[in-house]
Amino acid sequence: MQTIRVAAVIFHSPCNQVTENLDRMEGWVAAAHREGAGIVCFPEMNITGYGVDAGIRDSAGLLPGEIGAHLCALAVRHRMVILAGTAEKDEAGGTFASHLVAAPDGWRGVYRKLHLAPPEKAVFTAGSGIPVFDAAGIRFGIQLCYDAHFPELSTHMALDRADVIFMPHASPRGTPAGKLDSWLRHLPARAFDNGVFVVACNQTGTNGAGLTFPGVALAIGPDGRLIATDVSGREGLLVATLNAELLGAVRTHPMRYFLPYRRPDLFPPIK
Repeated sequence: MQTIRVAAVIFHSPCNQVTENLDRMEGWVAAAHREGAGIVCFPEMNITGYGVDAGIRDSAGLLPGEIGAHLCALAVRHRMVILAGTAEKDEAGGTFASHLVAAPDGWRGVYRKLHLAPPEKAVFTAGSGIPVFDAAGIRFGIQLCYDAHFPELSTHMALDRADVIFMPHASPRGTPAGKLDSWLRHLPARAFDNGVFVVACNQTGTNGAGLTFPGVALAIGPDGRLIATDVSGREGLLVATLNAELLGAVRTHPMRYFLPYRRPDLFPPIK
């Protein structure tokens, strides 16, 4: 990978206010551009808002559709890659918690949340693919909130040559300090064990659908150490430099990079 500055947005996302949320995104994309970021990541379902009742389906749409076109135009205007979340529907009637990737040279694709939290299962359909994306000189994966609790997903992405894993959240309840404490129990392990950068951000504020979010954003190096955090609880922009030299130092160190020494032959499938 090449050294890159990335931005993670703590964003207030009222439910079912798609136009308003899209309009407010541009200010944060512009701010990220001014900070020299090549990629800006918004929280899970920041465009439609996040909800676990059937009403969220009213905002779901086919992708790329008008939302994809809007984000691609925004990416061209500000010359940066945009990662943003929405409720997606497909032709078969499924509803997905999805994250879109729009670049200045066009639409790059979508990640559909793979692991649904128990309250989400009555509303959403689980995704089935594990895409890894190339843009802005890096290779990256995306995981949405509850996905981050399944270590093998991060390992799969790392084995597929991801250098960075973005982890957008719509994680309610608690204080910013409490949410950071929760994240620090598992997100550094995803970075350290797999030799990847991890960048996470969360929604903030009350969403009009009975949920309140504490915000928080962070960036973690492939050595498992924090690079930057924002625990203000307010809307904001966390900007961090992901240094290629740090990644190289980890991945060329025989005692700090573990993936080459895995023994997959020891673990036959468990049925």
